[in-house]
Amino acid sequence: MASLIRHLTVDCADPYTLATFWAAFLDGAVTEDDAPGDPEALMHAAGAALLFVRVDEPKTGKNHWHVDLQPQDRSRDEEVERLLALGATLHEDHRRADGRGWVTLRDPEGNELCVERGAAER
Repeated sequence: MASLIRHLTVDCADPYTLATFWAAFLDGAVTEDDAPGDPEALMHAAGAALLFVRVDEPKTGKNHWHVDLQPQDRSRDEEVERLLALGATLHEDHRRADGRGWVTLRDPEGNELCVERGAAER
């Protein structure tokens, strides 16, 4: 049997705050064992687990991988607005006049993520 991905690990300055932010994004939850100031925090959501680990080095460049999100019960544009309200920032807008395309956002520590068209829009 092949290995399974248990969780994705994200280096960051403030694990609990970033885990809480992503939990709001993905309608997930930070594990009960984690608290502000902890050196790591684990967030579980449907289909994903993200482990945030404190590192001293700041993010200095573009991610070599990122998360693509596909909204299930709202449009891409509605999801972008929701994520911006949660604290994401707009990085690049690749939406096309024909409705295709995606939007690249950044989380509070500058990690990129893309929002694709929602399931109903495909």
